[in-house]
Amino acid sequence: MKDYLMRSLLFVPAHNQRLMDSATKTDADVLLFDIEDSVQPVENKQKARDLVVKMISEGHFQDKIIFPRINDRESGQLLKDVSQLTIDGIEGFMYPKAKKGEDIYFFDKLLETIEYEKGIPVGTFKIIPLIETASAVLNAQDICNASSRVIAIAYGSEDFIADLEGQHDLEHESLFVPRNLIAMAARACKVIPIDTVHVRVKDLEDLENNLILSKKLGYEGMLCLNPIELALVHRYFSPSEQDVYEAKEILRLDKEARENNQGVAIMNGKFVGPPFVLKANKILKKHQNIIDKSK
Repeated sequence: MKDYLMRSLLFVPAHNQRLMDSATKTDADVLLFDIEDSVQPVENKQKARDLVVKMISEGHFQDKIIFPRINDRESGQLLKDVSQLTIDGIEGFMYPKAKKGEDIYFFDKLLETIEYEKGIPVGTFKIIPLIETASAVLNAQDICNASSRVIAIAYGSEDFIADLEGQHDLEHESLFVPRNLIAMAARACKVIPIDTVHVRVKDLEDLENNLILSKKLGYEGMLCLNPIELALVHRYFSPSEQDVYEAKEILRLDKEARENNQGVAIMNGKFVGPPFVLKANKILKKHQNIIDKSK
């Protein structure tokens, strides 16, 4: 399967020409062209679809990874979304309000039918389920396993808090348990965990505090609302120079130990066991992906 770089996933209201034009210049890893919540009234949804198709066909997003956020299966808009947006230039779709694996299985089969009808290889379009209800959090592992198209899952905290009838406190304590469960479900299923949006967009200090926690919980990227967040998000979800140096050193020492039949290598007083080697390889792979993207 393709190795996706997903440090930042930037929402762009797809009916807004000005914001779509700005998106052509962003360095976000993934563009989430929104056909759902930010596109109101409902008449604007067709405008959004038309604009996405037009700009992609004109070559404005040739070097971008695009996942439109479509409408859910109960919206009455889903078939229009996928029948019009299953085109070259779109990698897949963010599916909102998935409550259980059955929702993603249904969406998988809908995509399969459309791929057959259009003569597109089955499995071409990938899925990022958006986990934004209490039911979805509790069923996160089932959602991840519902389709081989699922490459990542993302946490939608504001809809989750509304569904929970809880409160999004300033310390984000009410988000801690679901963030933890979603990250664990994703890692258990070998898909990418994407953290929730930071709603206080201009409070970069609070964003940084969230990023520190996000990395500790095992997240690999974050949903973003504004390009001003991207530099900080990329810094936290990219290996540092020290990370890269230590990863290379771990692999060097491990190779040296195996060649000399020494068993486990030692670095800075710590045993370099298989978990360290696995992590080092992942760091260097991600570092190379970032270099490749910047070329």
